[in-house]
Amino acid sequence: MKILFIGDIVGKPGRHAVRELVPEIISQYGIDFVIGNCENAAAGFGVTRDVVEELYDSHIQVLTSGNHIWDKKEITEFAEDYETLLRPANYPAGTPGWGSVVMAGSSGIHVGVINLMGRVFMAPLDCPFRTAEKEIDKLRKRAKVIIVDIHAEATSEKEAIGWFLDGRVSAVVGTHTHVQTADERILPEGTAYITDVGMTGPFNSIIGIRKDLILERFLIQVPNRFVVAKDDVRLQGVILDIDEKSGKARDIRRLTMNVAA
Repeated sequence: MKILFIGDIVGKPGRHAVRELVPEIISQYGIDFVIGNCENAAAGFGVTRDVVEELYDSHIQVLTSGNHIWDKKEITEFAEDYETLLRPANYPAGTPGWGSVVMAGSSGIHVGVINLMGRVFMAPLDCPFRTAEKEIDKLRKRAKVIIVDIHAEATSEKEAIGWFLDGRVSAVVGTHTHVQTADERILPEGTAYITDVGMTGPFNSIIGIRKDLILERFLIQVPNRFVVAKDDVRLQGVILDIDEKSGKARDIRRLTMNVAA
């Protein structure tokens, strides 16, 4: 089966890219299942209920996230209304929302999705390695195809998760840095891996935010209000080809597409 994983969707431009390009990608590549990281989808920080509904209407079946999932206060009011809106599974017990899900794709094959967050240079959450093992044991009863979003800052931590889970999941894909890496590969035991799938949003920017605002922050170190940029909008992600019988990956392909001006 073919799975599209869309890199961090940033603001209105990112949502526009998803709406415009995902139907074409589904048709061109025969995509069975679509996952997208949504933690920056509402004006660059967090999500709202309307944004979640918009992304579901744009053919995304499961939404993953990360540390910015809590940036809009209203998330706590609806986080548990959508089983396919995930927050990292290694948040402590009692945190609202869901860390993993199993859902059938268009071909009828069930896909498990696990959302994890790293701890290096980030919040001191529960261990993502041990959490992954528990989530895999839970999902394996219902799905052979399992995709892991590791939302992390450090490339070493992402690679460690990839090697730790090699042969136990279909793919480990990294999010959070908004910069697509060129290290996609199939690990020896059949798990597809990439350190970061990239960003879906405006590339005439600094990781999606207006350049002048980011430069000001670096130059004078005074907090300012970040605003999503607008120009050179692209969709980035990966297309995974998974053997649905074994759950092992056959191929992983980086994807970058521009939105027509």
